[in-house]
Parts: sequence; structure tokens; C-alpha cells
Amino acid sequence: MLEANINFLLHINKKFCNFAENFLLININFIMIKRDKSIELLNRAVNDELTAVHQYMYFHFRLDDMGYDLLSIYFKRTAIQEMMHVERLAERILFLKGEVEMQASHNVEKIHDVRQMLEKAEQMETQAIMDYNDFARQAAEALDSATKKLFEDLILEEEAHQDQFDTETGNLETYGENYLALQAIEHAKKASANTLTT
Repeated sequence: MLEANINFLLHINKKFCNFAENFLLININFIMIKRDKSIELLNRAVNDELTAVHQYMYFHFRLDDMGYDLLSIYFKRTAIQEMMHVERLAERILFLKGEVEMQASHNVEKIHDVRQMLEKAEQMETQAIMDYNDFARQAAEALDSATKKLFEDLILEEEAHQDQFDTETGNLETYGENYLALQAIEHAKKASANTLTT
């Protein structure tokens, strides 16, 4: 009788161990699937941020060449902030043991008109805000609170960019070509001052 009880307990123990092992494998696979979703979302954001970096640097070069220093500097500063976004996203991807996909999602649009540059930038920021809200929701569904928080933090920064581009568009609408002319005059003054001091 004792031997039968021992065999029964060993059998139950073996079944429990198999159950526990399968349960852990299922949970590990579930976690890996969820991690993969976060990595996918983070890489999509990296691709879009790289597009913004390239587009804004193109605008910076163009505006600088046209003598519009204030807007040129703003686009450069925004491009640098977008690069910092790429870094934060990449750090999270690497933490999740993923591979960072360093490819821009779109090619640079060669826009020469200042108003169209501002409109394009505002449209890009609006799209980023919508995407990151959706990505934060999906990260929450994947039970990844840290990735969700990262997207929520980026939304606040993208909203600040959007607001600044909206303000610049408003200035251009309010003051017209005078707004750009004032920037060109300031550029000419600085260029003259640099020529005289060298």
C-alpha cells in the first residue's frame, strides 16, 4: 500500500512538474510575443524620427541659404531634438533585446517655399502625435508600461514642436513677407559684422 501511495505521489508530482513547465513556456512565449510588438512599434518610431531629422535638416540648410536665420536655427534645433528621440527609442529597443532598424520611413521632400516647409513640419508633428498615442495604447495592451511611458513623453515634446511650427506659420500669415524680410535683414547684418571683424 505504501509503495502504491508513493508511486501515486510520484505520478502526481511528475504531472504537476509537466504542467508547471508548460505553463512557464507558455508565459515566456507570451512575453516574447509582447516584447516583439513593442520592438516593432519602437522601430516604426525610429524610422519616422529619422525621416523628421533628415527633413528638418534639409529645411535648415535651405533656410540658412536663403538668409532666414531664425527659422533655420529652429529647424536645426528641432532636428537635434528628434535625434535625441531616436536615441531614447534605440535604448529601449536594445533593452528589450531587439535590433534597431536605422532607416528613414520616407525620403526627404525637396520643398523650397517657406510656408510649405512649415506646413509640412506641422503635418509631420501632427502625424507623430497621432501615431505615438496609438503606439502607447498598443504598448499598454502588450503590458509594456515603460514603452507606453516613453511614447507618452515623446508626445509632449512633439506637441511642443507642433505648437512652434503653428506659431511660425501664424507669424508668416500675420506679417507676410515682412516676417521673412526681417530675418533676411538680420542675416545680412550678421554677415556684414563678421566680414568687418575678419
